Amino acid sequence: MSGRVILDEEYKEWIGQLSIQYRNAQIKAAVAVNTEMLQFYWELGRGIESMQSDNKYGSRFFDTLSRDLKAAIPEAKGFSSRNLQAIKKFYLMYSKILPQVAAESPSSNLPQVVADLFRIPWGHHRLLMDKFFSEPETALFYVKETVKHGWSRAMLDHMLDMKLHLRQGKAVTNFKEQLPEITSELAQEMTKDPYIFDFTNLTVPYKERELKEELLKNITKFLLELGEGFAFVGQEYKLNVGQTEQFTDLLFYHLKLRCYIVIELKVTKFEPGYIGQLGMYVTAVNHILRTEHDNPTIGLLICKTKDDVLAQYSLEGYNLPIGVSQYQLEKFLPDNFKSALPSVEEIEAKLKNQ
Repeated sequence: MSGRVILDEEYKEWIGQLSIQYRNAQIKAAVAVNTEMLQFYWELGRGIESMQSDNKYGSRFFDTLSRDLKAAIPEAKGFSSRNLQAIKKFYLMYSKILPQVAAESPSSNLPQVVADLFRIPWGHHRLLMDKFFSEPETALFYVKETVKHGWSRAMLDHMLDMKLHLRQGKAVTNFKEQLPEITSELAQEMTKDPYIFDFTNLTVPYKERELKEELLKNITKFLLELGEGFAFVGQEYKLNVGQTEQFTDLLFYHLKLRCYIVIELKVTKFEPGYIGQLGMYVTAVNHILRTEHDNPTIGLLICKTKDDVLAQYSLEGYNLPIGVSQYQLEKFLPDNFKSALPSVEEIEAKLKNQ
């Protein structure tokens, strides 16, 4: 016999709270299990390195260790020869830059940067080790970002593909001079240079209107590229300034910075005059939209190309927080990687000689 249905609002609210608490408990339990397992892997990796240091176990060491661990702990997974080699790499990779845990067992009193290391899933670490074994500082950047934003493995893979570590926080800005210290650091981190708009279908030549239409047509991907915290307010947002109507290109509100962000797009190279135009929009938003609960509005100018020195000089002495960046319509390639690619002339010369 089934129980009667209780329609009391207080009771239903209590059930709802219990369901949220249960799910939170499940998440915490999963994180705790993951942390314990990664700390075990750390200890195992250190032990493997120590055992192999005198070469007394031979070249088949990992195969032998895999067999013996499976026999000793038959219910456990993760003891394949390949995974054991990855566990050793895990220890070697981070022990280079985290000496405070390299020589002792992880504990509950770890610095935040070290604690983060044991919070992300093992699959995430496998991705990072494949790409950055010789660059542990870069891997640690992605560890911290994963913890901060709760990235899935697929999202982490996307951020790796987009070379986030080479672009985040790189815009030319005057935030340090025009914003409080804590706010300026977060605002700087919010920027990228360049922004990658490879999801658009534009072909040269194109106009600013066409670029904006493509970005808004792909608003989910656009917001992903802008970063966490951006909420879209409007395109060509009308501001009544005196007897005139002014229109911002794109207006956003940043949930973490708690401020409006005016974005101006230019399909040409940076010109100092663009700063004055954007500054007027920033001032207008401060007067018309900003409330006592909002922080000062920030302007972000995104051009096709820019001269960093010219942009920095243009911002010096300007009393509104503004950043200058550029965009690309193709996937980002670092300059040192580009220089390693053959030029068109080199390819043509090679084809002629075949």
